Amino acid sequence: MFTGLVEEIGTMEGSVNGEKSMKLTLKASKILENIKIGDSISTNGVCLTVTSFTNNTFTVDVMPETMRKTNLGKLRPGSLVNLERALKVNDRLGGHIVSGHVDGTGVIRDFKVEDNATWVIIETNVEVIKYIIPKGSIAIDGTSLTVVEVVDNFLRVSIIPITKEETILLKKKVGDEVNLECDIVGKYIERFLTFKEVKEDTINMNFLEENGFL
Repeated sequence: MFTGLVEEIGTMEGSVNGEKSMKLTLKASKILENIKIGDSISTNGVCLTVTSFTNNTFTVDVMPETMRKTNLGKLRPGSLVNLERALKVNDRLGGHIVSGHVDGTGVIRDFKVEDNATWVIIETNVEVIKYIIPKGSIAIDGTSLTVVEVVDNFLRVSIIPITKEETILLKKKVGDEVNLECDIVGKYIERFLTFKEVKEDTINMNFLEENGFL
């Protein structure tokens, strides 16, 4: 579990690519303090497990589903990433509850500067936008932000100077892809409202085939 308050900007050192997966090595400093194998680190908003580490790098495995759902597959040596260690129980929850389970990606469509803030307009798909509401929370590449506006498949957020300096969001350009994790509450409510209990006698070959098990 994370808060969406980025602790450090890391750098991709390299990767070993499988057919659909990847072993990713990242350079960092602060988040390596007291690190151990098995720790969870949010990398661009994706919860990944540390499999090995050195004094200034750590390595994680990225499975096929994560490659499909996130922008991690687009990282190249030198790419910057937002990093955050898992939340301690006695820490302040300064952002919002972030699971590190990305719902999908969006594409940056525009930046607009207004005084000390920068507006970022992001386009995504209907499967993601349905969970996003004005004044609600969203994690963009692991950064906790407040949604200002939602219109059709577009959302708009405002970036303050400290977020500009301590995250990678304003280092991106129009057309870049970002990871999006919606507020977890909406997804649970939808599940509760739409869940239909399956009675034992309705589980048959037709049911399995219709639901993709065969």
